[in-house]
Amino acid sequence: MKSLSLPLGLLILSGALMSACSEEKEKPVVKGKGKGKPTVARPLDTDDLDDEAKDSPVTSGPGRTLPSRPGSGTPVPGQPAPTAIETDLPTGTKPLGFGPNVLIFDPATPMADIQAQLDQVFVKQEKNQFGLERYALFFKPGLYNLDVKLGFYTQVLGLGAVPDDVGITGAIRVTADWKNGNGRRNFWRSAENISVTPTLDNNVNLWAVSQGTALRRFHVKGSLNLWDSKYQIAWTSGGFIADSKVDATINSGSQQQFLTRNSSLNQWTGGNWNMVFVGDEQAPVESWPKPAYTVTPVTFNMREKPYIVMDATGKYSVAVPNFKFNTVGVSWGEGSIPPPKLPIENFYIAHAGYDTARSMNEALASGKSLILTPGVYHLRASLRVNNAKTIVMGLGSATLVPDNGTEAIIVGDVDDVTITGIVLDAGPANSPTLLKTGDVKTNRSHSGRPILLSDISCRIGGMAPGLAQSCVLINTGNTILDNVWLWRSDQGNGVGWDLNRSANGIIVNGDFVTAYGLFVEQFQEYQTIWNGNEGALYFYQSELPYDVPDQASWSHNGIKGYASLKVGNKVTHFKAGGIGVYCNFQNSVILENAVETPTVEGVQVRHIVTQWLGRAKASGINHLLNGTGKSVLQSPFTPGGAYSDQ
Repeated sequence: MKSLSLPLGLLILSGALMSACSEEKEKPVVKGKGKGKPTVARPLDTDDLDDEAKDSPVTSGPGRTLPSRPGSGTPVPGQPAPTAIETDLPTGTKPLGFGPNVLIFDPATPMADIQAQLDQVFVKQEKNQFGLERYALFFKPGLYNLDVKLGFYTQVLGLGAVPDDVGITGAIRVTADWKNGNGRRNFWRSAENISVTPTLDNNVNLWAVSQGTALRRFHVKGSLNLWDSKYQIAWTSGGFIADSKVDATINSGSQQQFLTRNSSLNQWTGGNWNMVFVGDEQAPVESWPKPAYTVTPVTFNMREKPYIVMDATGKYSVAVPNFKFNTVGVSWGEGSIPPPKLPIENFYIAHAGYDTARSMNEALASGKSLILTPGVYHLRASLRVNNAKTIVMGLGSATLVPDNGTEAIIVGDVDDVTITGIVLDAGPANSPTLLKTGDVKTNRSHSGRPILLSDISCRIGGMAPGLAQSCVLINTGNTILDNVWLWRSDQGNGVGWDLNRSANGIIVNGDFVTAYGLFVEQFQEYQTIWNGNEGALYFYQSELPYDVPDQASWSHNGIKGYASLKVGNKVTHFKAGGIGVYCNFQNSVILENAVETPTVEGVQVRHIVTQWLGRAKASGINHLLNGTGKSVLQSPFTPGGAYSDQ
């Protein structure tokens, strides 16, 4: 196995609390339905472009900018006007350390006292999907007897060198009690670098989650259920596990789709629409379509997410795993080499409500990395990451909101940058995108020194009206995406076809880009445009927009709808596996193709599934891929969905 040591710089965001939205997939709320074409920015349909522009539909230059809608910096009616950047100075007194929303627990503290604090946080966060509060829960090395329940915007972190340095007897769990077993809205929470011996729920650890969640460096000394098995009727809708170990059985239960990567599974049972395994030990044997298991034995390229540790003297540092090719199983097993560490002094620790784009950019420009402590950060300008080996690490779902119609984060075309643990919320003024890597596509290689985007969520609308032409734009080569959820909200405030406008979830222009776990939902045109060559996509989950008012509003060049996954016309090499595209249209709307690609030998897409989830008459998806494959329609109804032949 080839491995390169990559020390990184790091940014951390903190403090004030963020505005969060969430969807209720079974009962979406739709407001502001229009009667004709929405005034949504078109993504330059690849069929409309000249040959040169088709390669890069949103880069700068003649013929390559998005058609107009409200321009960058244009406020939404009823929202406050942007404030001048010149006034973007920190205010008030900066909190000490990690701030008040990072709770640090010591095993010497009475367990009853710790449990009381955990319960207080959970009571606040259990139903708080629209709230501003954010929390990170740090556990110093040692043993604990606790019931750690995670609500919205809650992150659990063990501070040991390896997961077994922090042991919880009891549970580290996500339940769905607040929705009577329905876990399809259990978003934005994670647990990492910690072990649990389950003694509750029949000695099974429950992890009833959906999108925007993660288990990393997580050791279950027993069994794990991926739904709330206390309920006879229970649902969950997608999740992500990486670099983790389950000693007994992992049962997917009602999970519709799931990705596990570089984990030791011992025994997996269950499977519904789309279960994907990459680089796992004891993965099930590949099977399609019943059960729907897509198995890739080896992870081609990966740099695991950095994590905070504490040594025996109580000093903090950040462990930065090395980049590796061709890996199987966990990174922290017996005989593994500990990753290099960066002193905490290398990081600027930011706090919401105090720090601004200006103070954080000054820290970044000086060579610091950034830690964003839990909170909601309103930005009057983009955060700019131009130094190689920089880390921007969010704690407790730290949230960035660009108020002036800029990008939230712009990453230069430099090596070894990591952006992790952040929620990007579209602001009141239209942004061209919320996270951009590279200004334009270049031929610069970052092989072995990639930009890593891990545990990233993006929302358009839901808490308040929000506008962005897309969530993520990748111009850099060799970029790795690891657990990314991009969502145009279908529930909450400021939601409707003409309100939270956004054309695309992600546009990939760079070559040799790899995505492990890409969730893209509800955007108004192509969910994903992939123009780069030599790309690879392992697990893709996509729900089409519920709120399309009519077919005329969702057609182009005589084609019904916009494919969820659109591979650019000049791409010659691309591979993808484990692709799920689902529809739940409120009106009589048809999508012609779930996936569209060039028909060349080097482009391979396998294991595609589509599902019709209900509601509108005369609605559905006609084809799986390029005019081929079965349909899923309201009439004649297709029970069990449609699956590709291979």
